[in-house]
Amino acid sequence: MASDVMMPRLSDSMEEGTVLKWLVEVGGEVKRGEPLVEIETDKANMTYEADTDGVLIEVLADEGQTLPIGEVIARIGAPGEEAGGGRSEEKEPASEEPEPEPEAETEAGEEEPEEEPEPEREREPAPAASSDGGGGNGRVKASPVARRMAREMGLELSGISGTGPGGRIVKADIEAAAKGGGTAVEEREAPAREEQPERAPAPQPSADGAKGEVRTQELTRLQRTVSRRMAESKATAPEFHLNMEIDMSGCVELRERLKEVAEPAPSFNDMVVKACASALREFPRVNGAYRDGQWELYSRVNVGVAVAAQDTLIVPTIFDADQKSLGMIARDARALIGKVREGNITPPELSGGTFTVSNLGMYGIESFSAVINPPQAAILAVGALKKKPVVDESGRIVARDMMAVTLVCDHRILYGADGAEFLARVRELLEQPLSLAL
Repeated sequence: MASDVMMPRLSDSMEEGTVLKWLVEVGGEVKRGEPLVEIETDKANMTYEADTDGVLIEVLADEGQTLPIGEVIARIGAPGEEAGGGRSEEKEPASEEPEPEPEAETEAGEEEPEEEPEPEREREPAPAASSDGGGGNGRVKASPVARRMAREMGLELSGISGTGPGGRIVKADIEAAAKGGGTAVEEREAPAREEQPERAPAPQPSADGAKGEVRTQELTRLQRTVSRRMAESKATAPEFHLNMEIDMSGCVELRERLKEVAEPAPSFNDMVVKACASALREFPRVNGAYRDGQWELYSRVNVGVAVAAQDTLIVPTIFDADQKSLGMIARDARALIGKVREGNITPPELSGGTFTVSNLGMYGIESFSAVINPPQAAILAVGALKKKPVVDESGRIVARDMMAVTLVCDHRILYGADGAEFLARVRELLEQPLSLAL
């Protein structure tokens, strides 16, 4: 008997995946533990291995198709076994089984032909409803993510057209509807009208083109994923910012001493990660997430470090950072950053983050705001470390090594006082850094 291959969960935050490439053709032999399909997750692209032996008898998800976790994407059976399970969406008509009942009535009631037209009227609205993104019997087909986003944005699913399998409304449809302030149907119709006038002047780069010749560039799948997640964050998370300057003079002295005993010495960003990890243990809501009307509080403190690489942004994770020494964090961070830049980072190393640190200080940026990495509660944006005049306790003006930080918080789980207390604790740890070295 054939077994279903479901869209797997390949990261803790993954809710849907895109089939990139089938590595076995239909009819080909499949062996347990061997590569079967490449799938794009919200973190990275990875190869999914078959969990059973047999023959790939049916592929239900085409390359490029995005499906939620748990949807059937293929079937593996015995040699010679025929496909015939059909796509997973065919299961939904099971809930519409009441429709066949009228047919039974027509067979039994041959003397009452007037009742026969009624089933026909019931069937006619069905395809109309699916074309609008709805399912039969008035229920709108939508993925759990799409339902949650629509609820949070105040959008009516009945007014949005789905582009998923069987007209299912997916996350991209909600984002399209939110950007247009209307329904996805309007979004889709608009380009058809606009493309013609925009493409017409393209071959005439001389007169009317105020911006000159236009060259379009397709995004990579990872870039599209980053774009989608950042848009989701800005559209759903009511954020607020807390700014603070931290006197890093103690960290500068500590690093000079560490250079004598460690090579390479931990960076200032490693110290920030260590300070955040220690503070996160004391403030569990900052180490949590808001999801579907509930707070999720995590037992592990896993700090993500934003790394720019290959024209995109990747956030590898330092797991259990609160339990690691400063030296261990420094070694882990260097290893992960190296993998990112070499393109060898794996999805498990990009998943599980509970908080993120983003540092642009090396580019001379004094302060900036960052976008929360959903569904995390907060992200810390770190600016450049610079010598600045500061008034000390005796009233003298002295030169100190100052660093500006901005904590961006999701107001659905953190309030102003929560974020302020957490940030004050991070500053305390960095201004008295000996505890970081223990």
